[in-house]
Amino acid sequence: MSRKEQKKRRDNLDNNYLIWHSHKVKKENRESIKRQKGCALWFTGLSGSGKSTIANEVEYSLNRRGFHTYLLDGDNLRHGLNKDLGFSFEDRVENIRRVAEVAKLFVDAGIIVSVAFISPFLKEREKAKGIIGEENFVEIFVDTPLEECMKRDPKGLYKKALSGEISEFTGIDSPYEPPENPDIHINTVKTDINKSVSIILNLLSDRGIVLLL
Repeated sequence: MSRKEQKKRRDNLDNNYLIWHSHKVKKENRESIKRQKGCALWFTGLSGSGKSTIANEVEYSLNRRGFHTYLLDGDNLRHGLNKDLGFSFEDRVENIRRVAEVAKLFVDAGIIVSVAFISPFLKEREKAKGIIGEENFVEIFVDTPLEECMKRDPKGLYKKALSGEISEFTGIDSPYEPPENPDIHINTVKTDINKSVSIILNLLSDRGIVLLL
């Protein structure tokens, strides 16, 4: 039975037997004791663009200020939650669906969760926004030219893709669809890490997600 058939069967079971339970403690209650609002910072960009580096510095900066955070990194989740997924189109779609559902739980807990995934397809990022909630979703486009990413190539993935060792690699033989209207657009060639972090923190402050002193 294919994964698609398994999912359809699970969905049918869900519709017949599962009931959603409402809880007394709501998102607002969890946020109030943390003195912040839950949200998902969705970092998207090519491999090697600097997504994880910027997300890591943003979380560190927020943590030092006493805010509750978590960072979901694409590679890290493939060691656990998504270790059964490959890199086919179908598996990439499922990869994003799963992380969006996890991020939704963090947001509901009142936590600022950073999500650092290539997430190359517009349609799948829109689905992620729909799962998490548009009001809780901050799309951050980490815009680094392909040539620069290939120069950095921190994991040696572009070299392997160009030699044919890896197929369907984003930017080489699989497309990356840049955001059309991201909340934040960071060109890493023109903007250093400290400035990038400041831009993101200022947006969080402007939206009332955190109060920066």
